[in-house]
Amino acid sequence: MSQPVADAALRILIVDDHAIVREGLKRVLEGASRSWTVIEAGGGFQALELVHRQPFDIAVLDVSMPGMSGLELLRRLRELAPRLPVLMLSMNAEEQYAMRAFKAGAKAYLTKGTPPSALVDAVRKVSRGGIYVTGAMAERMVQQMNGSLDQPRHSQLSDREFEVLRRLVAGQRPTEIAEALHISVKTVSSHKSRMQEKLQLPSTAALIRYGLEHGIAADDVRPASET
Repeated sequence: MSQPVADAALRILIVDDHAIVREGLKRVLEGASRSWTVIEAGGGFQALELVHRQPFDIAVLDVSMPGMSGLELLRRLRELAPRLPVLMLSMNAEEQYAMRAFKAGAKAYLTKGTPPSALVDAVRKVSRGGIYVTGAMAERMVQQMNGSLDQPRHSQLSDREFEVLRRLVAGQRPTEIAEALHISVKTVSSHKSRMQEKLQLPSTAALIRYGLEHGIAADDVRPASET
């Protein structure tokens, strides 16, 4: 009978703005292998600073974080540490989020409702150079790509337009969006105009209504008036 392959020593970076989520992920991963060390970051800028200072073998990123989203952080990590494999975690099972994550360079996409064993399996597979996606998610992504499943209209939005839409739906004003995404208010306005054209919607109110109807609300983002 063959012996199980021992886990390689891994330095794992977890990035999530909720301390209780980070603690849970850390317990799962460090409990799965004595050779795994988990380092935590509470947001994108802290994560970039950590990656700049020390090497990691894999990063586990929350898709939805205030300030810098997981997708934006993923893009920055691809520039800073192009060989660092990234696993994305999300509250949202919509395949549009997964498609965007993989196009941006992610090696795995899991929802936060995934069993802990699947997270451990994903870390093992990705750290060995593989790609991980659940069967149900993979099936729906393939159906979208081959045209057997209708793609929502917002699939044609760029990642930046999609992020602006999420924040509009969450109630942020253009000035807040511009500050959060480090772009000008004029650029936010341009994104809104292009979204209205692509989605064939007449106004900002119609954009927000569309986002709510399609579950695009960014539950991680709050208007300044509520903070």
